[in-house]
Amino acid sequence: MNAWTFIFFILIILDFVQGNALNDILNTASSIYIGVLAIYVSNKEFERWYDQHEESHPGEAFVVIWTALVVGLLILDVVFGSFYRIPSSVTSSYIAVLTILVITNKSKSLYKLRKGKK
Repeated sequence: MNAWTFIFFILIILDFVQGNALNDILNTASSIYIGVLAIYVSNKEFERWYDQHEESHPGEAFVVIWTALVVGLLILDVVFGSFYRIPSSVTSSYIAVLTILVITNKSKSLYKLRKGKK
């Protein structure tokens, strides 16, 4: 997951540097990235619910990094106007990351509630 995140972030930055020249590859990378993220998080949640969850990877820190990237891109979008526009694949990926965080946080709170009742 970390490798795909790094690759996707690098592609986003390169797209900015090249003035939206990587739009097609960003669309493909975004689809792969969201798919990998969904598989990773789903597996992690299944492990939690079946008491096989050993590691803790706080998703909130991950979302903070994503938010910093998107806010930075928004600022650059305003500053560079016609040279750069935030690709829709980046926006949709960010929304997917936020959605996954909300779902996993709800799952975690339900799990803690269930474990507390046993």
